[in-house]
Amino acid sequence: MDTEERLAVFIDYENLALGAREHLGGMTFDFGPIADALAVRGRVVVRRAYADWSYFDEDRRSLTRHQVELIEMPQRMGASRKNAADIKMVVDAIEMAFERDYISTFVMCTGDSDFSPLVHKLRELNKRVIGVGVEKSTSRLLPPACDEFLFYDRLEGVDVPDEPAPRSVRGRDTNAKDAASGGKTRRGGRTTTRKKAADTVAEPMTEIAEPVAETPAAALAELGAAVGRSARRGAPTTSRPDEVDVEATPLEEAASSSGDRGGRDTGRGTGRESGSEADDEAPAGEDVPMEVRVAQTLADLEASTSGAVTASVLKRTLLRKDPTFSEADYGFRNFGEFLRFLADRGFVELATGPSTGDPEVSLPAQGDSDSTFELLRSVIQEEGGSAALSGLKNAIRKKRPDFSEKALGYRGFLQFCKAAQAAGAVDLAWDDDADDYRVTVA
Repeated sequence: MDTEERLAVFIDYENLALGAREHLGGMTFDFGPIADALAVRGRVVVRRAYADWSYFDEDRRSLTRHQVELIEMPQRMGASRKNAADIKMVVDAIEMAFERDYISTFVMCTGDSDFSPLVHKLRELNKRVIGVGVEKSTSRLLPPACDEFLFYDRLEGVDVPDEPAPRSVRGRDTNAKDAASGGKTRRGGRTTTRKKAADTVAEPMTEIAEPVAETPAAALAELGAAVGRSARRGAPTTSRPDEVDVEATPLEEAASSSGDRGGRDTGRGTGRESGSEADDEAPAGEDVPMEVRVAQTLADLEASTSGAVTASVLKRTLLRKDPTFSEADYGFRNFGEFLRFLADRGFVELATGPSTGDPEVSLPAQGDSDSTFELLRSVIQEEGGSAALSGLKNAIRKKRPDFSEKALGYRGFLQFCKAAQAAGAVDLAWDDDADDYRVTVA
C-alpha cells in the first residue's frame, strides 16, 4: 500500500518576501530551500503563491522555475483590498481539503497569526499542517497550532548574515552618499533601508500584524524594484559567498574519466533562480556536486524520519529534488553501484536493509564542534595557512560532503568561523583589498 505523503503548498508571498527583506539583512526570498525541505517529507502535488505580482514582477520567474502556480490578487483597485489574498488562500485550502482526499498534508507558508483558525480547521479534518515562516516576523501564536513549523532562516541553503560586514573604503563611497540622502544602501543588487531595519528588529517570535496592512504600497513597490534590479544584473536569488561550487570533486573526476555521458553536465543544478532573462533557459546558478547533494538529502531524511533510510527512499527523494537525476549520468549502471562508490570513499555507510538490493544508508558520525574545527584548520593549512571565507565552505565539503554548520547548531558559516576563532582554532579578520573575510590558522 502506498503510504507516501502528498503535500499541498500555499504561499502568502508578501508575508515571506517582506519578512526576509526586513529581518534577514535585505536578502531576496528564495523558494528553493523550502522545496528541498519539503522533498524529504513527501510528494508535493500542489504549489500556489498568492500576491499582487505587480509588486514582485521579477519574482515570478524564480517561482515559475519551481513549478509554483501564481495566483494574482490585485491590491490597487481604488479601494483597500489588503485581505484579498489571505481570503482567497483560505478558501482554496478548505476547498482542496474537501475535494482532494489524497492530499494528506497542507503546508502554509506564512507567519501571520490570522491563519491560525485555518490551521485548526484543517487539523479537525484530519490533515497534517506544516508551517513555514521567517522567525522574527512570525507570530508566536502560529507555530503551536501546526503539527510542524519550519523557520525559513534555519533551513539548509539559507545563509543569513550575522551582522553587516565591515565596509571598506574602496567601492563603497556611494553608500555613504546614499545614507546621507535617506539611509538607503545598495549592496549585491538589493536595496535595504538601514534605519527601518534597525527600528523594526524585535525579539524572535514576536507578534506582528499582517505585513500588507503595516506596509504601504510604496514599500512593496520598492521591494519589487529592488528584486528587479537584482535579477536584471543576473545575480542569483541567494548570493552568499559560501555557496558550493563544482570544481574537482571526487565524484565528478570519476564520472569524467568514464567518458562522455551524452552531453549532460556531471554537476546537477539545484533548480534555484539564476536571474536569467529567458524563461525557457536553464538557470545558470551554481551547481551542487552530487555527493554533496546526496549527503545533504540523507541528513534531512535522518532528521525528519524516525526509522532507517533505505536506498529506495533516498533515490525517490533525490528525484523529487531533481527529476532529471540519473546515476547513469555519472557513469554507474544502477543506484546501488553509485552508493557503493560513495561508501568506498567514506561519504556514506551501507548496512543490510529490509529487502535484498535495498540497503540502509546512513552518514558517518560527524563528530562534535572541536573535530569540525580541526577539519577547518586542516583545510586552511592545505590552502597555505590562509584562505578567503567565500571559498572555504567549498573546500571543506570536498573533504566532507555532509558538512553543515546548521547541523552543529550555527545559523551560518560566518558564525561557525567566529566560533572556531573563539575556540582558538583560527583567526578571522576583514580584508579590505579582497573585500572578504580572511581566515588563517591560529
